Order: sequence, then structure tokens, then C-alpha cells
Amino acid sequence: MVMADSRVVVIKNLSKRFDTLSVLENISLEVTRGENLIVFGRSGQGKSVLLKCIIGLMAPDSGEIFINGQNIGKLKISELNQVRKNIGFLFQSSALYDSMTVNENLSFPLKRHFPDMAQKEIDDKVKYTLELVSLEEAINKMPAELSGGMKKRIGLARSIITDPELMLYDEPTTGLDPITTKEISELILSLQKKLNMTSIVVTHDLICAEIIADRAIFLKDSKIAYEGDIKQLTESNDSFLKNFFSHEILANQNESKKV
Repeated sequence: MVMADSRVVVIKNLSKRFDTLSVLENISLEVTRGENLIVFGRSGQGKSVLLKCIIGLMAPDSGEIFINGQNIGKLKISELNQVRKNIGFLFQSSALYDSMTVNENLSFPLKRHFPDMAQKEIDDKVKYTLELVSLEEAINKMPAELSGGMKKRIGLARSIITDPELMLYDEPTTGLDPITTKEISELILSLQKKLNMTSIVVTHDLICAEIIADRAIFLKDSKIAYEGDIKQLTESNDSFLKNFFSHEILANQNESKKV
């Protein structure tokens, strides 16, 4: 039996529909402290919707979500924002502000969440966080001057700069070649261990999943159809899983040939 204080995320009977389309149906899930959970699924299977419900960007039709014991569906917006201080979210596109330098992009969440923080403290925190992702030299660059891999690193730096306890990743390696994918995945794992974070990672990328995952679930037909460690899923004799993962392995091989 998992002790209540070891569970960072608890989801109970979560459902979400868009008109007549059921995206999530009766989802129940627990994520324990320090765990890295991978969420697999084909496009349109509710993976990103699940993340948005967890962070409170989208309200479920039914069910409950608890973050560190707090039912986020019953919180006032001011209380929800307090919970969000402890949650980092890395969007698929990295979502950097094009009109801001790297320094300004990283300073922004600190100024927003900690309005009383002194400027020197902000400057020191930005510098330290850039060191964590090995991009100190990019501090004064604009997003347009960065490569895809650098943008992912800066996006990751901005996500962790508030020292979140929980990290949510939406396809963190999309659009990257296999070598850069491996580098970003290893960086995510290193930071998770160093900062003692809990992570939920939506991905279809096997390279990323095999590096990061402690456990994986697979969303299919609006439900959690499979659950286990990566090997249990990737080496399963289930025809659906075999077809899905063989397709992903082939996609990675084709990307490798382009490098």
C-alpha cells in the first residue's frame, strides 16, 4: 500500500469529452514522489489533455485530481496559482517568448511568481539555471538565434527555474534528431535526480522513454489500456503494442540515417 505522503499526483475517475468525442474516460492514476512516468498513446488519445487537466489549464467533466493532497478542482484561482508554483511545464514547442532574450525568458517566471525577489537574486538564479543546462553563453541571445536543441534546453531551464516539485513534459524531444533526443533525455533525467523532481512525460519517442522512464502507461480508446515498465510494454506480445513500437523503432532508424 502506497503511503499518502509519497503520492505527488492522484487522479480518480477522470473523464473529459469534447462534444460527442470522449477523450479521457474514467482514468485513475497515482504518481509517487521522485518517479518518472511516461504516457504513451497515438495522436488524439488525450495525452496532452491529461497534462492540461493536471495543471488546471483544462477542467475535467468528472473525477478528481489531487496534487500533494490538494484537490485542485476545488481551489480558488489564487490557491491554484500557489500550487502551480511547484509545477513546471515544458511545452512541445518550448514556448519561448520570441521578443525576449534568454535572460528575460528565464527571469519572467521568477518575477511573476516571486514579485519580492531582488534583482541580484534573479540574476544569480538565471545564471545558475543556465549552467545546469550548459548554456551560460546563450544568456543574451534571442530565441531566433538558437538551434532546436538549444531552444529545448532553454525551455527546460525556464521550466525548472522556480524549483518545481512536479514536472510535466509534452513531447519534449519532438522535432529533434536521435543524437539531440538522447542528449535532451539524459539532461531531463539528470536534472530530475539532481533536483529531486517527480515527472510525467508525454511522448511517443522510444529513445526518450527508455532513458527516462521508471514506469509507463498507454492511453488507448480514452482509457489506460496498458501499464508497466518500459520492457514490459516494448517486449509485449500484444499485437497492438508490437505494431506501435515497431513503427516507432522504424521512425527512429529513418531519422538516424538523416544525421
